[in-house]
Formats: sequence, C-alpha cells, structure tokens
Amino acid sequence: MKTCLQAESRTKINRSGLRKLRQSGQVPAIVFGKNTEAEMIHISSIAFKKWMRDKGSGFIQLQFGEERSLPVLLEDYQHDPVTNDIIHVDFQRVQDKEIIRTKIPVKYMGTPAATKNGGVVQVQSTFIEVESLPKFLPDMVELEISNLGIGETLSVKDVAFALEITVVSLPDEALISVVKP
Repeated sequence: MKTCLQAESRTKINRSGLRKLRQSGQVPAIVFGKNTEAEMIHISSIAFKKWMRDKGSGFIQLQFGEERSLPVLLEDYQHDPVTNDIIHVDFQRVQDKEIIRTKIPVKYMGTPAATKNGGVVQVQSTFIEVESLPKFLPDMVELEISNLGIGETLSVKDVAFALEITVVSLPDEALISVVKP
C-alpha cells in the first residue's frame, strides 16, 4: 500500500530561502537513484510528519501535479535537535526491475510474560536491512514477543522472509531480549 505525497520541483536556493520554505510549511528534499540525476523537491511538512507517525516505512508515491508521479523509499531525514522539526528529507527512487537495499522496520507485538517476574525488555534494533526487488519488500515485520522468558533473545536469524529477499543484517544481530533487572 503506497502513500501519496504532493511534491514540487525546486531550484537550488540559499540558506535564507530554505528557512522561508520551512516557515511556509514545506520541507526541502532530494530524490536520487541509480543512473538518474538527483532532483531537488519540497513536500508538505504536515503530510510527511503524519506519514512518519502513522506508517514511517514503505513506498511513497510523490505526485508532481497532474503530470507525473514517482515511486520512492525514505532513505534518511534530518531534524532540528532542539525543536524536532524535520529540516531535510532524502528519498531513493524505486525502479521495478532493480534490486534495492533498504531497512524494514520491526514491530514488536505483545508483552513478554517474563516482565511480570521482574524481567526487563531491551530493544537492540528496530529494523532489519534487506535487499530485494521492490515488489517483494514488506512494509514491516511483526514479531510476537509474548513468549520470551528471562535471558531469551530474538535475533535476525529468527525472522522468516520470503525466498526472494536477501537479508543483509548479520544473522546473530540481536533485535530484542528480556534480561534480569
């Protein structure tokens, strides 16, 4: 399921122009990809924040008026450390026939029973890095953790993916564990 965000092309502007752009409710961004030239754009700050809050991963369809749309993945974003406002976004262009490397978010479902006996849940990672064609990439991975006991850990190797997906993260990389306090 793709999210659609309205986007507009922009030219290179100076620091004060970027500040005015942000004050008007827009976020400067860039779209890059293999064998294509990087394109400077801006998107709605409110729409991007809503997408980050609701979903935060998966494909985004950037809509440039009526003329064209562009499928992208969120690569990175920068935010102001004081106000927490988004100040810049990087998007990776998605091409259907090309393998891409991305991070799939992990959503932990349930509460370990061991927490009732004093166990403390430690989340080591909230994503798994994978490579695949775009059509095989899931929006997120859901892991059931209610069966974890004290001293138990879930690692990348414990997550099952489709055969078309190559896991780049190390198999022994810990995702979540329950430890003694």
